[in-house]
Amino acid sequence: MSHFDSKVAGELGLRFIDVKLQDGKTYRQYRDILISQYPDKASMGWPTYFVCDNPEGEFDILGEIKGGHMKGEFRKRVQAVLDKVAA
Repeated sequence: MSHFDSKVAGELGLRFIDVKLQDGKTYRQYRDILISQYPDKASMGWPTYFVCDNPEGEFDILGEIKGGHMKGEFRKRVQAVLDKVAA
């Protein structure tokens, strides 16, 4: 799924960072973003995508998309986040 979702993100001018909980190094790098939204990870969807500004630094979460979606629906949901930020 992440392969197609990363293509959509790229087409929308976004960088896609795939963070798997099993990938310790990458997870530790972006852990603060996850913990800021889901301190106990209880209500996360699988997958959960965050649209962030400056993920390597003082980040802002601009929006999120939970759960797997068909490519067209995923594109609409990401675009809706981008449109909301632009407004």
